[in-house]
Amino acid sequence: MTAAGFSAPAPDAALDALFVPFADGDLRLPADGRVLFLRARDGFRLREMARPGWLCAQGFKPFADALERSGLRVGEPAAGEAFPLVLVLPPRQRDEMRALYARAAQCAQLGGIVLACVPNAEGAKSAEADLARLLGPLRSVSKHKCRVFWGTRSEAAPDRALQEQWLALDAPREIAGGQVSRPGLFAWDRIDAASALLAAHLPADLHGRVADLGAGYGYLSAQVVAHCPQVAAIDLYEAEARALEPARINLDRAVRDAGRAVATQVHWHDVTTGLPRRYDAIVSNPPFHQGRADLPGLGRAFIASAADALLPHGRLWLVANRHLPYESMLAARFGDVREVAAQEGFKVIAASGVRG
Repeated sequence: MTAAGFSAPAPDAALDALFVPFADGDLRLPADGRVLFLRARDGFRLREMARPGWLCAQGFKPFADALERSGLRVGEPAAGEAFPLVLVLPPRQRDEMRALYARAAQCAQLGGIVLACVPNAEGAKSAEADLARLLGPLRSVSKHKCRVFWGTRSEAAPDRALQEQWLALDAPREIAGGQVSRPGLFAWDRIDAASALLAAHLPADLHGRVADLGAGYGYLSAQVVAHCPQVAAIDLYEAEARALEPARINLDRAVRDAGRAVATQVHWHDVTTGLPRRYDAIVSNPPFHQGRADLPGLGRAFIASAADALLPHGRLWLVANRHLPYESMLAARFGDVREVAAQEGFKVIAASGVRG
């Protein structure tokens, strides 16, 4: 099996509800056609509503790729660029959400609208209250078990002091364990127990060029540099763009502390579409969910990409929740598969003898 991309339909209730105020006549699209959509997600309603002047900002690579495949313009606004309408699909983590609100207000022109939508089950009321703190009184409607709310940027709003405070929430910061992270990343405020278990069992004789798949803020890669002195190069692959800056910081620190030359690269990349080069070893704590949904097929797609990218002598070291059914996929792609450790609901697996 060759990984050709893994996709699962993202929940579209919030995306559908976001456009209800336009259908109801409460809002109109800007006359000049310019709209900024933060954390945009592809879907029928967006494709139906979008115009050439729309700009979709999305830092999660599979979602960004889906938007581009639908012919939508994906990118970041220019410095100082302001829009008459800013759409937002806020994340669930509160610091990340507040920073995104502050950015939305910053990108809205005077008299411009900031419009957001949050599912009721994901804290819609508190999300609405936070935007009201920034912009003042809001209007709102409910649809598709979601809350849609919007406000206007005026001379008095946003609250500039609060805006600066919230923008700063997105800056990379020190966390326990001497790592740098930022709110909203996977296990952003701690060393993930599964990754720590894998790091504790990595063999010191890993060598050559190594890849870290789904690297997050770079903890595993830093551990490889620290404990595997024969590794000459390491490539980090991560789909969430907001993780790349902390990953670079952590990796640079690890190389400096190791006191030896290690070539490093950090890639914004969807691992499930395959890897661009071959490796002597691959380490991974693969994701297995999007949002609240368990998607073991996502982990299997990581395994397929790893097998395709390993050199004939290459080794895969991964960690996973014990309940995830990866063994049959591993047995199909590798001649030697063994469970190295099992602890606190996780399993560390080593695989070698990759099959063609």
